Amino acid sequence: MAGAVALGSGVLAVAAAGTAEAAPAGQAAAGAAPVGAGSYTETLPAGAKLPSGCGSISTNPRENVTANAPAGAVPTNDWWSSLLFKKGDDCNFSQPLYAHPVAYRPTATGLGFSYEQTPAISGSPTGLGEYHYPYAQKVVVGVSGLNAPKALVDNWTDWTVTPSWSDGTRTLKATVGHGLPLTYFQSTGGDALLTVTGPPTAWSNTGNRLGFSIAGQDYVAWAPTGATWTASGNTFRSTLAGKGYFTVGVLPTTTADSTADKIALADSWNPFAHNHVTGTRVSYSYNQGSGTVNTTYGFTTTAREGSGSGTVIALYPHQWRYLTGSTPATRTYVSPRGRMKIVTGDRFQTSMKYTGVLPEIPAVADNTGADLATVTGYLNAELGNPADFRGDDTYWTGKGLGRAARIAEIADQLDLTTVRDSALNVIRTRITDWFTASSGKSSRVFYYDRNWGTLIGYPASYASDEDLNDHHFHYGYYIAAAATLAKFDPAWASTGQYGGMVDLLIRDANNYDRTDTRFPYLRDFDIYAGHDWASGHGAFGAGNNQESSSEGQNFANALIQWGQATGNTAVRDAGIWLHTTQAAAINEYWFDVTGENFPSQWGHNYAAIVWGSGGAYATWFSGEHALVVGINMLPMTGGQLYLGDHPQSVRDTYAELVRNNGGEPQQWRDMHWQYLALGDGDAALAKFRASGGNYTSEEGESKAHTFHWIRNLAALGTVDKTVTANHPLAKVFVKNGVRTYVASNITGSPLTVTFSDGRTLAVAAGKTATTGGLTWSGGNAGSSSPTPDTCLLSQGRTATASSVENADHPASNAVDGNAATRWSSAFADPQWLQVDLGSARNLSRAELVWEAAYATAYTIQTSTNGTTWTTAATVTAGDGGTDTVTLSGNARYVRINGTTRATPYGYSLFEFRVYGAC
Repeated sequence: MAGAVALGSGVLAVAAAGTAEAAPAGQAAAGAAPVGAGSYTETLPAGAKLPSGCGSISTNPRENVTANAPAGAVPTNDWWSSLLFKKGDDCNFSQPLYAHPVAYRPTATGLGFSYEQTPAISGSPTGLGEYHYPYAQKVVVGVSGLNAPKALVDNWTDWTVTPSWSDGTRTLKATVGHGLPLTYFQSTGGDALLTVTGPPTAWSNTGNRLGFSIAGQDYVAWAPTGATWTASGNTFRSTLAGKGYFTVGVLPTTTADSTADKIALADSWNPFAHNHVTGTRVSYSYNQGSGTVNTTYGFTTTAREGSGSGTVIALYPHQWRYLTGSTPATRTYVSPRGRMKIVTGDRFQTSMKYTGVLPEIPAVADNTGADLATVTGYLNAELGNPADFRGDDTYWTGKGLGRAARIAEIADQLDLTTVRDSALNVIRTRITDWFTASSGKSSRVFYYDRNWGTLIGYPASYASDEDLNDHHFHYGYYIAAAATLAKFDPAWASTGQYGGMVDLLIRDANNYDRTDTRFPYLRDFDIYAGHDWASGHGAFGAGNNQESSSEGQNFANALIQWGQATGNTAVRDAGIWLHTTQAAAINEYWFDVTGENFPSQWGHNYAAIVWGSGGAYATWFSGEHALVVGINMLPMTGGQLYLGDHPQSVRDTYAELVRNNGGEPQQWRDMHWQYLALGDGDAALAKFRASGGNYTSEEGESKAHTFHWIRNLAALGTVDKTVTANHPLAKVFVKNGVRTYVASNITGSPLTVTFSDGRTLAVAAGKTATTGGLTWSGGNAGSSSPTPDTCLLSQGRTATASSVENADHPASNAVDGNAATRWSSAFADPQWLQVDLGSARNLSRAELVWEAAYATAYTIQTSTNGTTWTTAATVTAGDGGTDTVTLSGNARYVRINGTTRATPYGYSLFEFRVYGAC
């Protein structure tokens, strides 16, 4: 088979890369590309479809990018994807791009702007309906005479894109992005031209700055120093003093603001006007000890004039509610996601609590008596068909795998090993089949397309092939089921067997490794918006969309479970960051738990689909209320407990469903009872018991799991999100003021979990256990799974460094356990930071959480005496973010020695963590 080169590259010293090592070709069928014992194909299966769109994009996805665009796999599933993945009725430019707070649309003459503050609402508060802030062009920014045949993509970073126009004589480039009210332009061949769609009102035109209003929207344009703007009818023009750069901003003002107010605000933004944003980058860290997830959103700016830095930044609600180290301004923008608050600078940080996930709800109430008999009967009924596959494509296969995994988890808790092993055998057999590509195989096979940088499973479904839709939805089920299997069959999950194929599915949907250019970084996840997008191309008038946010969370939870089961902390921590961030976004934008984000006149407190321009109480596949609401609940797993973070919102959403439906739902009743159990377990249990089990299960559900979930939540109560744990698989519940603490230990060694309120829980090997209000222990997982990495040795220890930038950034900041503080060195190479562990310890790994000023090359050195140093690891292609470096041996002192800086600044670490034997 042509091009049968293994995707899995060699294991790196930096464990964060986590790339699976390829197996010898002899381990796979002839003509297949091997990954351990598994394989995929690079020959398109017979009858299979490629991604499709305008022109030759199927085979040339770089058709719409310039020569300057970044190398590697092109991004898809983003807010701006219709600009690159052209499809549908605009093959030359794009559909509207909802960056927030501004919306844009490329045209032949330049870039159109829109900032709508009044929603358009359809439907009714009790029926199907939508709200949108639709694109309504107010001004086109371009170059005089420009008539480009097409808009191309010149660059992209984590949440910006740079469209590019050329007609052979004139050129224009514009950098736009999430949270950027300032848009940055570079042009050649003519004057900068602002064409307004109606008579504008110029409220300021002095020197190089122009301020004008159109239809209640206020715009400011900054030309270079020495340039001016001239007005003629509906146009404004500037020669730019021959310098070829300018900036256009949208102000967060209203018709109630005076001219003086507008001028004062524009004055305050003058220092940022010519600091063009040339890069954006996220970095994150999971502090296991404190149960916190810290995220830094960084902006690289280039001063086109002067020596300033930083920009104006608009934050979404899921960001400003968790903001640390910054205070937003009083003015806010209107957006489809609610108010956006404003800060200035070159970064901002958030700190969120990670309150844990579980492999499954613990059997605190159905482990004895009549309830045990009930759940045992349901489980035994699944013995012959635990997956109940409803189709052979990627989605319906995944649903069946997820169903079997839930049955396996519950049966294991209750020592029904025959049922458990039956479910595990189905998972093992079906996934192994999908992970084996034999010559000529056209079904149950994964195909890697090098042009697109994507892994497509065939049979595909819901346009997962032609549109690159929903890969996170489909593959999340596979990964989650593989995680359950890994706890009982670690050999199957090893790199030499099928673990490498699981890793490829992870990387395709949401590649966590920036150095791996085979797949785009975080394909499906919108870093700034905080949630996934479902459509690969996003070519809709309302922008991109996502319906089943819960299936997106199923993917994030799968990464946590897989990473924990296999000892891959890079995957686990990526999953924790995705899950924690998206849980906040889902509760804001799908369930509006604060009641602040949806337009008040819309009438719904829940959106089934989030669009770039708004939201919808509707689905792609049904108008039934039960399905409209239920689509953001499935699959119910121990990773969906975030849905219960706001119990009153759960009760309100269920009440709205009953109101809109004209009574209790009759479809997907099990999903709705399980959801209600997160807000009122006793009510949900009463509804289940009243049914007598006489209902039709949702296609990925079983009566065994539904009863187990509801019965045990009725006993446990609701989620207590105020308490965290120093273990990823832990959760706290509260009922009548009494807490029950839960933790799952899937390793072969005992584990003691400490909760943030001081409570501890000893968990035996392979067990899930509870303490507090309810005490129970059960399960048999992980008897041969990897043991934990023991202890964090460096926190609070003495740290020293070769230099510090200033007194605000001492060496001690890197070992204080606070990811909001940092050590920063002098601006020179080399520089080092070392920590004294207090005594010689056996080492296992180091974690480095970089600030934006990171090292591209460095070594980790160890010493027993602080004088004689041994190089333990060498990194030569560092990319910032969080690095995990494998260590071994015995040492008292550990040093990071930076040899090459990524920026003109020094080296800067939020955290330097060293782990080893306790």
